[in-house]
Amino acid sequence: MKKPLVAFLFFCFMAVSAQDSVSEISKIAASEMKSAKKKMNLEVNSNTQNYDITYHKLEFNVDPAIYFISGKITTTYTALANMNTLTFDLSNTLIVSSVKINNVSLAYTQNTNELIITLPTTQLIGTQATVEVIYSGAPPQNGFFAFTSTTHGPSNTPVIYTLSEPYGARDWWPCKQDLNDKINSIDVYITAPSQYISVSNGIEPETPIINGNLKTTHFRHNYPIPAYLICMAVTNYTIINQTAGTAPNTYPIINYIYPESDNSSLRTQILQTPLLLNYFSSLLENYPFANEKYGHAQFGWGGGMEHTTVSFMVNFGRQLIAHEMAHQWFGDKITCGTWKDIWLNEGFATYIAALVIENFDGPAAFITEKATMIASITSSANGTVYLSDAEALIVDRIFDYRLTYNKGAMVLNMLRFKLGDTVFFQGIRNYLADSNLAFKYALTPNLKSHLEAVYGSSLTEFFNDWVYNQGYPIYNITVQNTAVGQAKITVSQTTSHPSVPFFEMPVPVRLLGANGQSQDVVVNNTVNGEQFNISVPFTVIGTQFDPNKNIISRMSTATLENTNFNIDNAIQIFPNPSATSISVSIPESIEIENAVIYSVLGQKIMETKSQKSWDISSFSSGIHFITIQTNKGTKQFKFVKE
Repeated sequence: MKKPLVAFLFFCFMAVSAQDSVSEISKIAASEMKSAKKKMNLEVNSNTQNYDITYHKLEFNVDPAIYFISGKITTTYTALANMNTLTFDLSNTLIVSSVKINNVSLAYTQNTNELIITLPTTQLIGTQATVEVIYSGAPPQNGFFAFTSTTHGPSNTPVIYTLSEPYGARDWWPCKQDLNDKINSIDVYITAPSQYISVSNGIEPETPIINGNLKTTHFRHNYPIPAYLICMAVTNYTIINQTAGTAPNTYPIINYIYPESDNSSLRTQILQTPLLLNYFSSLLENYPFANEKYGHAQFGWGGGMEHTTVSFMVNFGRQLIAHEMAHQWFGDKITCGTWKDIWLNEGFATYIAALVIENFDGPAAFITEKATMIASITSSANGTVYLSDAEALIVDRIFDYRLTYNKGAMVLNMLRFKLGDTVFFQGIRNYLADSNLAFKYALTPNLKSHLEAVYGSSLTEFFNDWVYNQGYPIYNITVQNTAVGQAKITVSQTTSHPSVPFFEMPVPVRLLGANGQSQDVVVNNTVNGEQFNISVPFTVIGTQFDPNKNIISRMSTATLENTNFNIDNAIQIFPNPSATSISVSIPESIEIENAVIYSVLGQKIMETKSQKSWDISSFSSGIHFITIQTNKGTKQFKFVKE
């Protein structure tokens, strides 16, 4: 019975995919960007850098019908320097009423976004302490909305949910929010009216405890986690359980759904979840949090958020599920080490979700998806994947749909195209398995190093062109039949932005014949105007540039030159002018017999036999001539030594 069931699930998967394969993705960035459209105070707080958090016990008291939170946060930390004060990030709309260490009350002050605690004595470097903070208040409603109290459904049922990326955790609990300190483990206790279901990271190690009209639900998460991925949601959820993995190595999927959304359509959609988890596990590595759970919690924002082990979802379209799920590897297991490196989270999640289209919908749908991303990227001539220091302070630049999501994803696609599937995916798996990065933080050079290690060559120029600098190439490809079974491809380019004068890339070209023949070739374009002689088993009557949409480019052209074959058209030299060397482009059917280089005064400088390139670095600057004798005739060229 397994095969018919799998076939049925796959049919259901396909039935719901077409409606959201592309349009859903445009909503994701908007969700993760939040509503912040202004420059915010996003600098890392230097006052929190002198300690390392190892554990949080977070006890929250909320009522979804009331915009208010109270709590007790117990934090165990280790001093990284001698300390006289301990500083947490915390909005001053939340009022602290007590701070204690070892049950001894401590003095403290609050300013705009800090809680500053005076320690009883100097805490020495390397020593550990545990501090307890009790607080309460209405979280700030500053346009960031890290803490939301609203309603859902026809009965206007109250709901509370959180969304802290990038720096919203301080709006609802005292924390250390940066990208260098993950908390080793957390226990979360949510006390709310007993009619509601509470959600957070990790698993429930025990059943909820009911005390009168209140219920306390305990969650434990035993993996390192940054503050912005800690979450909470409370409302009248319906729970739908599933299972992922392969027996005996299975783990639970727990879906927390608004009751009004629980229908046959939604239940069909969530059938995708175990299929996607199993696909990602085979493509990348086993689900990183398989000892706990994966799940979804429905919320009211217009997209999703990848809270570790439980993604918050506005709906259950396949591409939204895939994007937030991919974050469990890229963003949750390995987190970008600065907001300048945010593409390591979002570019990967976007591209891995696009691979779902490739593998479940087929090549044509994948080409359409890449074309959509390319159109978005090239809608402006500028913009980098990697952010500047100034850009990393602006929320809507961090979560820029065109650059962080689409260009980040297509840069990964171009790396895959350049390196090949075997090398690319092995490099990604090695990156995920690196013990210095796993459940920690990564920077762009960490990814580069892993890809270079399996590729065996430097990727510095690629990363400089495509990650750190701006723009894209505009290609002009010309193809000419040069002899029977031979064609010459000339690749020229201009660039959209002066930060990159030339993009080195493998360039894909499709050659077409009169009887429906087609041949795809890839030429490694390293200089402008470069020429390549290709064996083709038919006369070329047409050509296409990058038919599978593997390169970021705009308004590129590919044309056929109809000039009849002769020796003048068959042989060309390049580059011209040049400071170091010149080469000859020649069909395989033509053999060079002799070549002589003359100065502008007619003096012979060099003579070679059967040679296709010449070192001219020692020549004087100016005009020179080369006469090339072949088995099909003789051709003279003028070239300039720079």
